[in-house]
Parts: sequence; C-alpha cells; structure tokens
Amino acid sequence: MLTPHLENEKKIWLNGGLVCGIDEVGRGCIAGPVVAGAVIFPSGHKPHSKIRDSKTLSPKQRCELFDFITGEAEDFGLGLVSAIEIDEIGIVAATQKAMIRSIKMLKKSPDLLLIDATQLKEIKISQKSIIKGDSISYSIAASSIIAKVFRDQIISGLDNIYKDYGFSSHKGYGTALHYEAIKKNGLTPEHRKTFLKKIFS
Repeated sequence: MLTPHLENEKKIWLNGGLVCGIDEVGRGCIAGPVVAGAVIFPSGHKPHSKIRDSKTLSPKQRCELFDFITGEAEDFGLGLVSAIEIDEIGIVAATQKAMIRSIKMLKKSPDLLLIDATQLKEIKISQKSIIKGDSISYSIAASSIIAKVFRDQIISGLDNIYKDYGFSSHKGYGTALHYEAIKKNGLTPEHRKTFLKKIFS
C-alpha cells in the first residue's frame, strides 16, 4: 500500500507558502451529493501515519482522522453539489464545482493546489493535478478523508427522511438492496436521475 508523502508541500513551505490538497467523494454514487474537501496543513506539519486514501480506511478510522485533520490543519473547506445540480450540469462539471466551492470556503489563500486528477480552469491559483493523488499526496489524502466523513454524515441523515431506502448502509452507491428499494418505492429527490434513466426509464 502506498504511503502518501509531503514532498510537494515541503517545496512550497521552504518559501513560506501554503499548499492546499483537494479531492472529491461520491462521484460514482447514484444518489446524494458529490462532496469535495480542501485541506491546508501548516509548514512543518508532522504527518499522521494512518492518513491515506479514504477508501482504504474503516469508518471509525476516518472519523478519528477527521478530528485530527481538522484540528491540525491551518485551514480547511468543504463543498458540495446536490443530486439536482449533478443532473443539470453533469458529474464532471459537478465534481469541479464542488472543488471550487471547497476552495471558496477557505479563509486563507493557498499558493499551490494539489488536486486529484483534474484542473480547475476557473481558479487562478497555481495547480498540480496528480493521478491517484489520494494515494500519493498527503494533503490530497487528508482532503478525501474529511470529504468522505462529511458526505457519509449527510447521506446517513437521509434515513430520517426516506426511511425505506437504507441510505446509511449503502451511502448512495448502487447496491442490489438500493436498486430493490428504488424499484419498490420509486426515486427520491436525492437520486441522480441521469445515472438511472437506463434502468428506470
């Protein structure tokens, strides 16, 4: 398993700059928002050995690391784009919009953005796109963790509104039980209709 590093951050820290890692979660779901996290660690941050791609961590580990990351970060932001917006503009644009919203939540202006596998043309800040960034970059991995915890909390809360869909168990992903619930109960406003039109047209 790859251990994310701080090499990109250290180069900017040498000149007193700020580096922001950015990643999204929920892109492949059939329901709920896509959420992006943005994290700026202070110069000289001592890395946590368990910070890595959020998909490789247990829910308990992610929650513990969420507290560590938000406590240690010099700044962080979270941005989301709803299922309705995803249907309107498409998932690629929605993912970038969530990232931009997470950046706009920051109180500090970073000198470099480390982004998982995309470029944000609307943002006039130096950027480095890193393929599989959540496995390589420490700051990107941290942003994937806070985004995942935040999104899971949102999705689990949907159980209080839509009691027959099991959102807290599948988190909006297209599991067999989720598809069965849709067939039985229909679509909710939280479902991405453009993702489901071939199945439920």
